[in-house]
Amino acid sequence: MSCCLPPPEFVEAVAGPVQRGPSANEAQLASRDLGGGIRQSDFAVPAIHCGACINTIEQALGQIPRVQSARVNLSTKRVSVRWTGDTIPSVVDAMVRLGYEPHLYEAHDEQKDQILPALIRALAVAAFASMNIMMLSGSVWSGADGPTRDILHWICAGLTLPALLYSGRTFYASAWQAMTHGRTNMDVPITIGIILAFALSLHDTIRSGEQVYFDATVSLLFFLLIGRTLDHVMRERARMAVRGLAQLSPRGALVQQEDGTCEYLPLRDIAPGMIVLLVPGERVPVDALVIEGSSDLDRSLLSGESTPDPVQPGTRVEAGTLNLTGSLTLQVEASEQESTLAQMIRLLEGAENGRASYRRIADRAAELYSPVVHLSAAAAFVGWMLFDGDLHNAATIAIAVLIITCPCALGLAVPMVQVVAARRLFDAGIMMKDGSALERLAEVDTAIFDKTGTLTEGTPELANRTTIPAEIMALAASIAQGSQHPYSRAIVRAASGAGDHRARSWESLEEVPGLGVEAREGGSIYRLGRAGWALSEPGQTGTVLTRDGALLAGFEFAERLRPGAAQAVATLKTDGVLLEIVSGDQPKAVQQVADKLGIHDTLAGALPADKCERLKAITNAGHRPLMVGDGLNDAPALLGAHVSMAPANAVDVGRNAADFVFLRSDLLAVPIALRIAREASALVKQNLALSLLYNAIALPAAVAGLINPFVAAIAMSLSSVVVVLNALRLGFRRPGLAPLERSSEAIL
Repeated sequence: MSCCLPPPEFVEAVAGPVQRGPSANEAQLASRDLGGGIRQSDFAVPAIHCGACINTIEQALGQIPRVQSARVNLSTKRVSVRWTGDTIPSVVDAMVRLGYEPHLYEAHDEQKDQILPALIRALAVAAFASMNIMMLSGSVWSGADGPTRDILHWICAGLTLPALLYSGRTFYASAWQAMTHGRTNMDVPITIGIILAFALSLHDTIRSGEQVYFDATVSLLFFLLIGRTLDHVMRERARMAVRGLAQLSPRGALVQQEDGTCEYLPLRDIAPGMIVLLVPGERVPVDALVIEGSSDLDRSLLSGESTPDPVQPGTRVEAGTLNLTGSLTLQVEASEQESTLAQMIRLLEGAENGRASYRRIADRAAELYSPVVHLSAAAAFVGWMLFDGDLHNAATIAIAVLIITCPCALGLAVPMVQVVAARRLFDAGIMMKDGSALERLAEVDTAIFDKTGTLTEGTPELANRTTIPAEIMALAASIAQGSQHPYSRAIVRAASGAGDHRARSWESLEEVPGLGVEAREGGSIYRLGRAGWALSEPGQTGTVLTRDGALLAGFEFAERLRPGAAQAVATLKTDGVLLEIVSGDQPKAVQQVADKLGIHDTLAGALPADKCERLKAITNAGHRPLMVGDGLNDAPALLGAHVSMAPANAVDVGRNAADFVFLRSDLLAVPIALRIAREASALVKQNLALSLLYNAIALPAAVAGLINPFVAAIAMSLSSVVVVLNALRLGFRRPGLAPLERSSEAIL
C-alpha cells in the first residue's frame, strides 16, 4: 500500500467503525525497554511517502503527553516512538486520525512489496494510452475536421478515460487523503489539472469543438508516474540493506536446560544467563561468553578483517559472528534486541535517517509548488471572469496554467542527468544505486578508505617466500593442506612448484582450533601455527614451522595492494580530495599501507561505531566525506557517510548499503566516478536554470491568456526535451584518466 489509501471515513460509512492499527495492549507488549523508565514502540506505516508525511507525524506525536520523541524513517516507513509511563500513550489513535494507519513493525517487515508492481502496471497503462493518443492527435493536427475529427476525439476520450481511472489512482487518493485531513501536497494541483483538462476536453468533444487536450492529460500522468516509480525503487534499496543484516542472525539456538537436556529455542526466547551450545559452521545467536571449548571465529562482521580470531574460555563473542572450527559452550550475556547485531541494524537505520536532510530540500520545494500553482490558476480564472465574463475561456486559461506549470522539466532536470551518468558509470564498470548520491558525490572533498578488501585485495600473501628453502616450503605446504585458515592457504599458494607436497602422507594430521596444524611422522611432531604453541622456547612471534619444538622456518604475511590503488590515490590528490584510512586492522598493518600510498591520516582498530563517529567528526568539521569500504562492519559507515562506494566482491549488506558499487577490480573506479559526478552536477545546475527560466516565462504568458492547454502541453514537452538534450551532452565526455599502471602495485 502507499499513501493512496481510501479515507477512514469512507471505510466507516461502508462497514461501520473498525479497529485500525494494533490495540493499546498489542503495542504495549511489542514495546522495548530502553532503561531509565523509557520504552520504545516501532510501527510500520505504509502511507508515509514524502517529507510532508514525516513532518506531520513527528509534530503530531511529539505533542502527545509522555512521548519523549517520535522519529520517522522514510525508506523503511518505520515510526519509532519513545515514551515513559506504565501504559503506552495514544500514538496509534493519533496516527489513525492523521490518516496514517500503523502496524506493528516486526509483523509488517516480512510482507512483500506490493507498491512497485502496482506502479509499474499504472505506468504501462499510461504509456500505452499516451502513445496511441499522440498518434491519433497527429491526424487532427494535420488538418482532420468535421466528422473525422469528432471520431478521432471520441477515440482519444475512450483511451484517456481508463488511463485516468487506473493510472491516476496514485495521485487522486493521495490528494483526497491530504485534503480530507486539512492538508495539501503536490498531488492536489496535479489531480485538479488532470480532472479539469479531461472534463473540458470531453465537453468540447460533445460540442464538436476543434481542440481537446486528451494527449496533454495522459502524457502528464505518464511523466509523473516515471518519477514516482523511480522514487519508490530508490527507497527500497535502503530497506534491503537492513533486511540483509537481519538475516545474518540465526532463527534460534540449542539451549542446555538445568537438567542437562537440550532444547532448540527461538531467538526471542533466549535470555541472559542461559547456556547455548554452538557447533562449527553456526553463527553466534546473541552476545555471549565462552565458558567451554576453543575455536576460530570469523569476526569480519565487526572488524572487516578476513583473518579468524582464536576464542577460548573467557572470550566474549558477538552476535552474527561465524564459528569456524570447534564446538563452543556459551553463556548468554544479552537478549536479541540488545545484541551487537541488533545495534548494528539500528546504526544502519539511524544513518539512513541522517540522509533525510537532502530529501527535505525537494519536499520543501514541493510544498511551495502547490500553493503557488493554486493561487496562479485561481487568480487567472477570477481575473478573466472579471475581464470578459467568459466561463469557458477562464476555465481554459486556468487549465493551461495548471498544465504549463507542471514540474516535468524540473522533475527531469536531475533524473535525466542521472540516467546518462549511470550509463557512463556502467561503461566504466560502476553501478549507481541511489540517484541522489550523484549530486552528493560531486560535493565530496574527503575520501575515507577501509584497508582490507578495499585498498588491498584482502587475501594474505607470504612476504618472505624467497628466504625459505624449497624443501621447507614443500613441508609446510603439505601440513597446511589440512587447514582452511587464510595463512595456510597463503602458504599452499606460495609453495606451488616447490615439490609435490600433496603426495606426502602423514601418520596423523590434526588442526588445533585457534593454534595451528599438528602432523606426526616417524616419531617426530611437526607444528605449523602460532609461535607460542609450536615452539618449545619463547621469544619468537608470528607463524612458524617447527619439528619437535625446534624452529624450521618463520613466515611473514602481507597483503597485495588492489590494482590501481596508487594511481587512484594520486588522482584524487590532484583533484583536491583529502584522504584518510579508517580500518579495523592493527596499527602496524594500516600504517604500512598508508606509507606505501602516501596517505598521512589513519585510524586503526576501528569498530563500526568508531567509523561512524569518525565520519561525524569529519562532517562536523565542514567536510563532505566519501566512504569506500567492503565489509559488513563498514555498512553503518557506508550509510552514514555523505556518499559511499563498495567493490562488487563486498559482502551483500555492504553492497546494499553503498550508493555506488564498482565491478572493475581496480580502484580507479573512485576517481572516475568522482569526475563523472562533478560533470553531472554542472549539467544539473544548467538544467535547473533552464527549467526555472521556462517557468518564469511560461507562467506569466499562460496567466495572460496567450497560451491555451494545447500549447501549454507542447511547451511543457519542449522544456522536457531541452533538459534531456542537455543531459545527453554528458554521454560524449570522458573521465580523462591515464591507463592503469599495474606495475606500480606490489605486496606490502
